[in-house]
Amino acid sequence: MARQERALRTRRLILEAAASVFDEFGYERATIGEVVARAGVTRGAVYFHFASKADLALGVIEGQFEAEAVPERPCKLQEFVDTGMVVTHLVPIDPLVSAGVRLSVDHAADRRLGVDAAPGWIARLERLLITAGERGELLPHVVPAHTAGLMTASWVGVQLQSQRFTNRADLAERVSILYRHLMPSIAVAGVLACLDLAPDRGARVYAEMVAARGRAERPAGDDFDGGSDGGSDRGADDHSDSGADESGGTGAEAE
Repeated sequence: MARQERALRTRRLILEAAASVFDEFGYERATIGEVVARAGVTRGAVYFHFASKADLALGVIEGQFEAEAVPERPCKLQEFVDTGMVVTHLVPIDPLVSAGVRLSVDHAADRRLGVDAAPGWIARLERLLITAGERGELLPHVVPAHTAGLMTASWVGVQLQSQRFTNRADLAERVSILYRHLMPSIAVAGVLACLDLAPDRGARVYAEMVAARGRAERPAGDDFDGGSDGGSDRGADDHSDSGADESGGTGAEAE
């Protein structure tokens, strides 16, 4: 069990390093060598967990969805808003989410991976909107698929604009403005009046998520201190996970 936990930690370490590389350089210019350097592990450890650069990029794209699973709400339109606001909060601080956003608009990644993160976001938002419609939260003219696609495209555009002009310093405010313009066109009046669209909504919901995760992972009265083996985890994983010959991975780095 301890070895499995160390392997999971190493995989996360590699994914975060890969995310920072993809976010900085884009898919085409990113290299396995840079990921190895940033993760501080051996090349063999990287190839133990990920077969290629493309596999790493797919891991980053999948990781962004894991990062923002917001709590369910009685009001599905609030959950719709919370999903976008939590991602907004995470983009500047979570490399997986930030890199996932970049990869989703990276044409080189689209060509090489054969996948696009955007449809995943659209489908997730569409499901929330369908449920909202079933609960009477939507105006009659709303088509969930159309609104989900529009919201995804608009969010990406707002994020790119914020990145260009303020290095994302005003991203939460810009996304809040986006919701304040969009929601009156889709929500019934009674629901609209109850929606929290404030710029700090994402930060507050994420704090709620972190607290809930902590309660789930640490049983009451458990004083476990994970620091006792922290210094040896990386080295142990490098040896246990890197059975592949480092020279065998050079082809993937050249992608």
